[in-house]
Amino acid sequence: MSFGSRARAAMAAYGPACVGIDPHSSLLAEWGLPDDVEGLDRFATICVEAFAGKVAFVKPQSAFFERFGARGVVVLERTIQDLRHTGSLVVLDVKRGDIGSTAAAYADAYLDEDAPMAADAITVNPFLGFGSLQPFFDVAAKNDAGVFVLALTSNKEGPEVQHAVNGERTVAGGVLAQLAALNADAYPMGSFGAVVGATIGDAAEDLAINGPLLVPGFGAQGGTVADIRRLFGSVIDNVIPSTSRGVLSAGPDVQALRDSVARVNAELVGS
Repeated sequence: MSFGSRARAAMAAYGPACVGIDPHSSLLAEWGLPDDVEGLDRFATICVEAFAGKVAFVKPQSAFFERFGARGVVVLERTIQDLRHTGSLVVLDVKRGDIGSTAAAYADAYLDEDAPMAADAITVNPFLGFGSLQPFFDVAAKNDAGVFVLALTSNKEGPEVQHAVNGERTVAGGVLAQLAALNADAYPMGSFGAVVGATIGDAAEDLAINGPLLVPGFGAQGGTVADIRRLFGSVIDNVIPSTSRGVLSAGPDVQALRDSVARVNAELVGS
């Protein structure tokens, strides 16, 4: 099955929420864990126990593992492997973007099913030019994986690039239009999605790309169900709201984490 098909099935089975696995130092402290690789390993193990096969999407943030060096990357690799094929889809948040053979190497590292760190989907950065992402799309299509492309992010610096006008449309609008073209013939949904922040205020772009919309900033970062309803309207069924602190603050108790994400999904489905 394509990533788009698997994503649609997972959303129907578990609800649309994506839980970010972001083991930053303050969260490790809140969980009573040391800010070292042993604490990281324990944190990741708890997250796997709580979320594997219980939520549609989990999104490990690579940077919070990489900061511990090679041993942290080993924990990330094992976490991805433990989460995959449980019913939950792993979206690895790496925001890679490069050109030529380097882009192809990144694509092979994260999207080739035979790679040690293969995920169901990754995040990528299009601002070296949308065409530079072609190796990611090619490898993803070959392996039934997904790609989420940054389009309208919530950070305050984003608009200086994303809202810049290129010809008759904005840079973000161009990214969204090209994703729509890639997903044009896909059913029930394409595998190439966009990252659109829940706190951007007003999208002012056509979000009907026939693909998944990964929406960070929901929950503790300020995004609400009302924001999602207002921003996404007729494409709300394609929205994957992502929350990390809003759920992870319930840890380290496994059942409390499960209950927390269940409440988030109930809130979203009730919207």
